[in-house]
Amino acid sequence: MTKIVLAFIGLFASFQLYAQNIDKSDNQELNSGGSAINIVVSKFDEADGNTYFDEAESLERKGEYNDALTMFGKAAFEYNAVRNFNRYGQAIIKMSNMHYQLGRFTDAEQILLNVAVKNYSKMGSRMGLMNTYNLLGKVYLANNKYTQSMWFYTQQGILAKQLKSNNSYIESVLGVAQVKIKKKDFTLALRDLKTAEWLATSIKSSQYKTQIKDAREVIAIRIAAKK
Repeated sequence: MTKIVLAFIGLFASFQLYAQNIDKSDNQELNSGGSAINIVVSKFDEADGNTYFDEAESLERKGEYNDALTMFGKAAFEYNAVRNFNRYGQAIIKMSNMHYQLGRFTDAEQILLNVAVKNYSKMGSRMGLMNTYNLLGKVYLANNKYTQSMWFYTQQGILAKQLKSNNSYIESVLGVAQVKIKKKDFTLALRDLKTAEWLATSIKSSQYKTQIKDAREVIAIRIAAKK
């Protein structure tokens, strides 16, 4: 965790230094002869960020999460430097997901709360916040923090309704159901699964069918074991 915090401190410090250098160059006067203009070319490039991001996604598909994490970090640095905060947020979310895949739930949590949420809040991006809340729900659930997980899945659902995002709303309902299964609230979990199934049917989507089926099987097994 310390390494992650130091990395982000370095990222923001570097960005501030970059901004200061640009400001200085903007305010620089022409020389006395008036015939020469100093042109500052930034060493930061959004195209580099895109290259890093694409390479990171390729590594992610191969299951090479540590290497993907490094490349997503490089992409985040480039996007932040050129003030493309939408792409920066996407890279940050990906970094958090790599930590999640590696079982580093506390690291994922800290990046999401301290960087992703702040970034999307500053942007006023409800879509970005909705996706962040979904991943926070997963992270807290995996870390057995059920109250926090429930809260973030619920917040995701609220934003999904506002944005009329049917898929995200179904995902939030399924997330809440998973929390209730962990808490052994099987009756309430089954109600949520039925709601998710009805919603999926209403939008003619079959992508959640397996997830709902698996959740019901887990509940049946745990109820049988309890008896």
